[in-house]
Amino acid sequence: MADGQGGVAGTGASWPRGWREAAEDALYGRPDGFYLRPEGPAGHFRTSVHASPLFAEAVARLLCRVDAALGGPAELAFVDVGAGRGELAAGVLGALPAEVAARVRAYAVERAPRPEGLDDLRIVWTAQVPHGVSGLLFANEWLDNVPVDVVEVDADGVPRLVLVDADGTETPGPEPSGADAEWLARWWPLKPSEPGLRAELGGPRDAAWAAAVGSLERGLAVAVDYHHTRGKRPEFGTLSGFRDGRECRPVPDGSCDLTAHVALDACALPGAKLTDQRTALTALGVSGARPPLSLASTDPTAYIRALTHAGEAAELSAQGGLGDFGWLLQAVDVPLRALLVDVADDEEQ
Repeated sequence: MADGQGGVAGTGASWPRGWREAAEDALYGRPDGFYLRPEGPAGHFRTSVHASPLFAEAVARLLCRVDAALGGPAELAFVDVGAGRGELAAGVLGALPAEVAARVRAYAVERAPRPEGLDDLRIVWTAQVPHGVSGLLFANEWLDNVPVDVVEVDADGVPRLVLVDADGTETPGPEPSGADAEWLARWWPLKPSEPGLRAELGGPRDAAWAAAVGSLERGLAVAVDYHHTRGKRPEFGTLSGFRDGRECRPVPDGSCDLTAHVALDACALPGAKLTDQRTALTALGVSGARPPLSLASTDPTAYIRALTHAGEAAELSAQGGLGDFGWLLQAVDVPLRALLVDVADDEEQ
């Protein structure tokens, strides 16, 4: 059974087991689970939130657009799903105009304990996505950590669930069945003639995202993540481990992050828009254009500041890097076109 973070409740201790159950236990199911450690995700890898305050400022501008589309409600929600240690929630609150910030109730949704130093009055720390709120729900690099099972084509051309031991050793298991088999056939069909091809079964992520979107009374839900789409699925899957800023062999022992790219097109609900981070941030006013050289002579301090911002914006929008992240946008009872015009012109999913 999935909980409010998309995890699997009641994991056992038997080995080998499927990657979904193993990852759930390694990331969240033990006191020393990877995402429950004091250092938090920022101690091991760098997200857009950590790369530059420009990211939080862009999200704050998006929240202001949601606020305008909602007509300036008395209470405006900002829901940060997969909040890490609350860095994005704090950054967004700090970047908002005072009039909007006074009406914002921020929710940091995370299964780790509340970190010290986070604003107790302005940020609610919760393990569950709040229901019935109106505003902006933003899930930055959350879905890639919703655990999923892995399937691999065996020597006979049969797709089989991959079982894993605590040391990372893999063995073939049974064929996927029921909803897993249906999802695989629809979203990530594997060629039986090519043994070794792999796929990650994204059904739990689809369900987690649908539940997150369903929590909104009105507003906008955004998922930002490593992603791929039908027709461009990676042949051998994307399951990876990360530790201390470096990719490592995925081992479900709690020592490393366990992540896999997200089939965002499968997660998309009717009317959703899927674009890349480069396009979305440009629509939100983030530009990597260098400042004019003339500014260096008239105001050197402003020139250095603008140059720094340009460099950070370029990193957030870089091709082959953060700029390729997918942004999945789902409006709930508000017109998406009023929020991100350039993005809203993209094709619907």
